[in-house]
Amino acid sequence: MEKINVDITTSVVEYLDELITVLFYDEYFSFEQNAQLYVEKIYDFMEYSLPSLPHKIVPKSLKKLGSFYIFYKANNRTTWYIFFEKHENRYLITHITNNHIGDINLLNVLK
Repeated sequence: MEKINVDITTSVVEYLDELITVLFYDEYFSFEQNAQLYVEKIYDFMEYSLPSLPHKIVPKSLKKLGSFYIFYKANNRTTWYIFFEKHENRYLITHITNNHIGDINLLNVLK
């Protein structure tokens, strides 16, 4: 069995690092460690579940985000949209956003 590589662009890593701070300081989580665990679950999903779950092709209007996407439902209120490129057993996560972001109207195309 060939090794599966999941890489993440610097912009996605920076976004998720900043997300920890935002979640804590905006009081979505009472403790910073809980915000860190939330983001770690997103990383775990991207690394371990993304390659094995079915994914969809991104519509042409959103190709700048990536060629494929998958959903990660973090809880009852938040769904993450993970965009990526793939070639054989290599995945590159190029963008991540959620249903609370202002550009969600663009993502309604995906449903």
